[in-house]
Amino acid sequence: MKTDIHPDYHTIKVVMTDGTEYLTRSTWGKEGDTMNLDIDPTTHPAWTGASQTLMDRGGRVSKFKKRYEGLGI
Repeated sequence: MKTDIHPDYHTIKVVMTDGTEYLTRSTWGKEGDTMNLDIDPTTHPAWTGASQTLMDRGGRVSKFKKRYEGLGI
């Protein structure tokens, strides 16, 4: 195995949007750095189940819906 090809793996502090924080190991930053999250599982719609709206740019969504309207999608 080659030597000195792996990144430095160290402990950092992660601060969530609600202020909670935890320690984890990562290759991001330097030992002891703090990562402040803008989006996390407590706020992002993908994890919270909030409804999202589809943005129709250039008619792509409407074209897709028209093409597959008979399939019950």
